[in-house]
Amino acid sequence: MTVAAPVLATRLLGRSQIASAAAVVAFTGLTALAAQFSFRIPPIEVPFTLQTGVVLLAGGVLGANRGSISQVLYVFLGAIGLPVYAEASAGLDVITGATGGYLLGFVAAAWLVGRLAERRHDRQVVTGFGAFSLGSLVIYGFGVFGLMLNLDLSFGQAVAGGVVPFVFWDLLKALAAGVVLAGAWRVSGGRD
Repeated sequence: MTVAAPVLATRLLGRSQIASAAAVVAFTGLTALAAQFSFRIPPIEVPFTLQTGVVLLAGGVLGANRGSISQVLYVFLGAIGLPVYAEASAGLDVITGATGGYLLGFVAAAWLVGRLAERRHDRQVVTGFGAFSLGSLVIYGFGVFGLMLNLDLSFGQAVAGGVVPFVFWDLLKALAAGVVLAGAWRVSGGRD
């Protein structure tokens, strides 16, 4: 049985429950803030944002459980009406619209990246990039399913409109997240 390695938040903040809760809330807020850095390229229904990079970092920094909780909180806050989604949108209609699948995918992606971080995949740029790329694939999977379900698109249409335009952008975010996390481990004094 593999014992989970401490994640970066544990290394920097210790095991305090208060610090842990604050880190979860901070990543919820960072996800909401990053969602506001968005732009659209018509006719694509889904905006380009910075938030997926924060989602990946939430898992990498906080670990599987706390990372996914930060995203559950983010999705919940938007669902109850706080304008935290891209373009300051909110409400259940967003979850049942074009971006709903992606939002739900944030929870699963943060968990997966967090689990990989607990297995030390966040300590090196290459393995971090791989972990974050897998997290992006999870988000794409949920997003494609959501587009098919919510907009009645075929699989090919959903991939063409909801994945292809974003691949380069998301690879850059995965690489940046890999560099940031590996660098943070070095600055914090090691890689455990």
